[in-house]
Amino acid sequence: MITVLLVDDQDLIRSGLRMLCDAQDDLLVVGEARTGTEAVRLAEQHRPDVVLMDLRMPGMDGITATERILALRPSTRVVVVTTFDDDDHLYPALAAGACGFLTKDSSPGELLAAVRTASAGDSSYSPAVLQRLVGVAVRARTTGAVAVPLPDLSEREREVLACLGLGASNQEIATRLHIGVTTVKTHVANLMDRTGSPNRVHLAILAIRHDVTPR
Repeated sequence: MITVLLVDDQDLIRSGLRMLCDAQDDLLVVGEARTGTEAVRLAEQHRPDVVLMDLRMPGMDGITATERILALRPSTRVVVVTTFDDDDHLYPALAAGACGFLTKDSSPGELLAAVRTASAGDSSYSPAVLQRLVGVAVRARTTGAVAVPLPDLSEREREVLACLGLGASNQEIATRLHIGVTTVKTHVANLMDRTGSPNRVHLAILAIRHDVTPR
């Protein structure tokens, strides 16, 4: 069972999200928060697997709440669900540690998939967001922008990084490289630690900027 915390200052949005989650056999809503401060308190109290996080709320915003939740509960996965998908919201959310970023016009199927993907240790982003992130990385490589240097990586780590650059999920990487999903998760976690990347999207961007491609 995947436990979920809903965070949004609009009652209608939270009600819709709860109805959607309650209709699933594998999801359980353990709390609802109207503010970032309340979200931090409930996250510490209920220890949810996934938090669906709004960004603009009275008082503490969703980015600050994400940072504080992950400082208290690093294993919790935060998926941003917002009206605003501009860079001023996207990049701070990624820097805060969000593992997913969806807009509120996403389909119910996309949102449910994002919750399950996050719980499984993967990241989920709307197609428009992914295109923008990849576009930034490609432009940086094309224009010769200085990329953060890569540490010395093992052959397997480079293979996993290359797959991340293609947007592959943990299961897809495991199938491609003929290794277990748990092993993939370990490599991804090690890559994040060694490169200082807060999430998989940063790793994907590094792969693109350094032209790390599958062999």
